[in-house]
Amino acid sequence: MNAIIEILPQLLRGLQITVSVLLASAIIAYIVAFIAGLARASKNTILNKIAGVYIEIFRGTSLIVQLFWLYYAIPMLFGIQLGSNWWTGVIAIGLNYGAYLAEVVRGSILAVDRGQTEASIALNMSSFQRMRLIILPQAVRMMLPEVGNYTIQMMKATSLVSLIGMRDILYYGDIMRSTNLAQAPLVYVVVLLMYFILALPFIWLTRKGETLSKKGVASQ
Repeated sequence: MNAIIEILPQLLRGLQITVSVLLASAIIAYIVAFIAGLARASKNTILNKIAGVYIEIFRGTSLIVQLFWLYYAIPMLFGIQLGSNWWTGVIAIGLNYGAYLAEVVRGSILAVDRGQTEASIALNMSSFQRMRLIILPQAVRMMLPEVGNYTIQMMKATSLVSLIGMRDILYYGDIMRSTNLAQAPLVYVVVLLMYFILALPFIWLTRKGETLSKKGVASQ
């Protein structure tokens, strides 16, 4: 117990970085997902193809490779600086999970019953009105469970920012492990528990989302 009391304050020093990276990358992922998802569901060939290339590249390659590419390769090859390590980690995680969530957005839009669209056309609604008033409200409900699941995955992915020198929870865990190998198992148990506790609110929200997704949605 005394060992845990010694370990916990050190690990808590990285909590702010972990939480801030999660929140910022989640915001980026949600925005990118809606833009790319709507583009993929669009009949505009150019938008559809551009979104498709983005989605396949980021879904088809490792997040670690993307993180290192943004951190090392882009500045060296193109002289483009993305800012601080924090921004590099946020952008990498946001773009990666934005690609996965874009397919969730597209799939949810396409899952709304075709009759809903036909009824809105009969009411003389424009394409924008149909999407905003009829399709999206139903699609968003269907997205909620998967959005929750991917948010939990994003929270776990924040541990990768320690690889580019960011002082998150895992960063301080690695330092404590390297300075006292005998405590390594206990350090990583505490790290594991901290990530689990951070995930609990999102697990609860995901279950709530699953309940909401079953209400008031007309699907095919």
